[in-house]
Amino acid sequence: MRDFPSCFGENGVEVADASCSVGAGRTSQNSATAIFCCKLLGKSCLISIIWSKNLMGQCLSIEIEDLSHQCIFKVDVKPSLFSKRKGSKSLEVNSRRIEVFWDVSMAKFGSGPEPIDGYYIAVVSKGEIILLVGDLRKEAFKKTGAVSFLSSQALFISKREHISGKKVYCTKAQFFDNGRFHDLRIECDSSSTQDAILVVRIDSKPVIQIKHLQWNFRGNCLIRIDGIPVEVFWDVHNWLFGSCLANAVFLFHSDRIWTNQQFYDESEDRSYHHSFREATVSGVGFSLILYAWKTE
Repeated sequence: MRDFPSCFGENGVEVADASCSVGAGRTSQNSATAIFCCKLLGKSCLISIIWSKNLMGQCLSIEIEDLSHQCIFKVDVKPSLFSKRKGSKSLEVNSRRIEVFWDVSMAKFGSGPEPIDGYYIAVVSKGEIILLVGDLRKEAFKKTGAVSFLSSQALFISKREHISGKKVYCTKAQFFDNGRFHDLRIECDSSSTQDAILVVRIDSKPVIQIKHLQWNFRGNCLIRIDGIPVEVFWDVHNWLFGSCLANAVFLFHSDRIWTNQQFYDESEDRSYHHSFREATVSGVGFSLILYAWKTE
């Protein structure tokens, strides 16, 4: 069995941040981060869109960094400022202007931190939209004044999401760039360590069932989603042997890209022993990482 790429072990892939610790608290339990690899100012960069929700309300952060992890640009829309649900921010980098526009004034939110629809976020440079997220595309073009959208240069490479539950953990999930959404459901009753069983369902269909979980609390297997192989890693150690407010980690990884309804395999035998960001960029694949928090 391959080493599980989590925050456990010295050589594992780093798919977790500080929230991997049980002591991270409830503040990290309701957030979602989408990471895109884009061409900006002639170089590849990572753009992260981070949605979170706390007692004060919804939060939005937009971060741009280069592949050496140096922050180029950051925008924070805090709950106290969320009454200004639209705005823009610009920055000069190497004599070139980068602009970020957002409008969540009509956004509809469900139980999670991300909006369902009624919003847009656009990153613009030299009159071209580098990244456009959301369904209000016409409004985005009108507001930004952009003349084109370089969609081929924006690749959705990773999604990190925190979900919570008692025995059942549910979310809507994509498993590769431009892939369709599926209902993802994780079931595990860990109240009895001896009899614990892990079941993963996609669109109500069971795709993984792990018995004797006290011995198989970490592992991986290969499944197929929409005909594409997806490797699944799990680590539920904290559910079984941690505190009552513990989190498990699930990683769904595909080395293939959905482009023009064709799939390309960039690396059949790629090592998992490097950092998470390096893995997602160099492998040109897609990773969905779920932190599933067990609540009281």
